[in-house]
Amino acid sequence: MTIQQTASAVKLKPEKSPRRSLSRDSALIGLVFVSPWLVGFVLFKMIPILTALGYSVTDFHLLAPDQIHFIGLKNYLDIFRDQAAGASLFGSIGSFLFAVPMEMALALALAVVFSSGRLRYRRLLRTLFFMPSIIPAIAIFVIIQGLTDPGSGWINRLIVVPLKLPPVDLNTTFPFVITLWSIGPSFLILLSAVQGVSKEIYEAARVDGAGPVMRLAAVTLPMISPAIFFSLVINMTNAFGGVVLLDRGMPYSASLSPMEGYINYQMFSRQDMGYASALAWMMFVVVMLIALAIFRSARYWVHFPEEGGSEEF
Repeated sequence: MTIQQTASAVKLKPEKSPRRSLSRDSALIGLVFVSPWLVGFVLFKMIPILTALGYSVTDFHLLAPDQIHFIGLKNYLDIFRDQAAGASLFGSIGSFLFAVPMEMALALALAVVFSSGRLRYRRLLRTLFFMPSIIPAIAIFVIIQGLTDPGSGWINRLIVVPLKLPPVDLNTTFPFVITLWSIGPSFLILLSAVQGVSKEIYEAARVDGAGPVMRLAAVTLPMISPAIFFSLVINMTNAFGGVVLLDRGMPYSASLSPMEGYINYQMFSRQDMGYASALAWMMFVVVMLIALAIFRSARYWVHFPEEGGSEEF
């Protein structure tokens, strides 16, 4: 009895769960691997973003950095009186409404074609369709500028001039070309989603009498709706500039240039860093509102089989 009472009185330390220890080690290893990205994000993304927020309430000029003054919300109020800013904003919205549906429709069509077992050399063709998207947009701009040059461009010399067609306007044609040129990521995302749809579902729809169009509308599109949603959000950020603010390099035009070009113009041509920062933050708010609307609408058209489709998105 004495031994039992002594043993019960001793409080043994709880042993560590092997599962908890393994989970902690996995989290630590994951943090080590992701730490370079976190450091880069803080240094090259978060700090500049917050710095731009501070600049947006000042009259900071690149040629006179020592004469900076706090002016409050004056830059934001000037945006509502700037007709060029309004034209650039509507140009960006128009680019989004035109370029994104065309890009996703073409990427979806290619994904459906490449998912067919009858297509030969699918790996080679898939690589060829994706390769142009890794070329920087500014390089594409220079290439097209050379091809459409009135004096030396072969498009104008061999096609436009002999057929007496109007000269190629680069500011008009470049958005079309860049849309078709950059379908690679959307194409791969939708292709993997289409190939992930179970063949048994197609067979059941075929037995019920569904044709190719009906199978695409009633089976393929609902089953790949999460991939469509993801691709839509990514393409939306690219259409409004996103991370390619200084990469696209389109010359500013009051009627055709998107907001990213106008911000570029204010920052480097007029050296007005304060106003450019306010424009960037205004554009950020517009993009966030559109993204929020897309996320809120996803509950009505995005189908998640594992969630039963009844939970709120």
